[in-house]
Amino acid sequence: MAVVSGTFRMVSEEEQALRAKLEHLTVKDHGPVFGPYAQIPDHTVQKAKDELNETDEKRVSAVKELRGIIKEKADSGDDLAKGVQDTFGDNPDSVLVRFIRARKYEVNRAYELMKGYVRFRRDYPELFENLTPEAVRSTIEAGYPGILSSRDKYGRVVLLFNIENWDYEEITFDEILRAYCVILEKLLQNDETQINGFCIIENFKGFTMQQASGIKPTELKKMLSVLVLKESDFDFLSLKVFVHGDELENYFKEFDAEILPSDFDGKGPKYDGKVTATQLFD
Repeated sequence: MAVVSGTFRMVSEEEQALRAKLEHLTVKDHGPVFGPYAQIPDHTVQKAKDELNETDEKRVSAVKELRGIIKEKADSGDDLAKGVQDTFGDNPDSVLVRFIRARKYEVNRAYELMKGYVRFRRDYPELFENLTPEAVRSTIEAGYPGILSSRDKYGRVVLLFNIENWDYEEITFDEILRAYCVILEKLLQNDETQINGFCIIENFKGFTMQQASGIKPTELKKMLSVLVLKESDFDFLSLKVFVHGDELENYFKEFDAEILPSDFDGKGPKYDGKVTATQLFD
């Protein structure tokens, strides 16, 4: 007769109910994309516990550990480590938690992510010069990128990019990347967004060779640094990209047609970037 040993924990009925709810979420089960929110939904707290290993106690201890690493590395004299301390040393705990969550509470990896963030800003200073809401507002009003005002059923923020009408001479690639940086930094102030992440729907219908030729290799490198999908210096943005062809059955399984604008094959009105800019900044 086999003997099984180990540590077991009783799962409460509340936890079981929350995990069951996570399997059947709708777009109505989440908080707002823009502006302040009252509290994180209980099922999202459970998700953070299950997927990110987060508890109140662990969050406090992880922040303390990360602050210790930041100071220790900066004291070693490394220039990039000093940059991390200059950038994050005086920040509130909530900023450090973003990086800790992005690395599922592996604190050393969270620190490496901070180094990557600082390195990215040093490598591409042109993206961050005078980076204010006013500097990118016209780009966002033009819809590059767009943001749905409702989260998807998984609680993610949904970004939109409709390439068909993009005039790269009127709105440069760098201007679009600057808009992404402002949007993502601002929306990541929301705990629910940090836990659930982002996804991007890109509509390449009408994409021309002329548009493709207007994108330089150096610009593609910058884009990949911002919108990366795997391990990298800058993937604290937690982005996922979905690409669908003309067959939209799986597309509508992933995204509720009710929240999608008509120019993304949804049932809503055509996307309006001016409305989004008002929600984001005003």
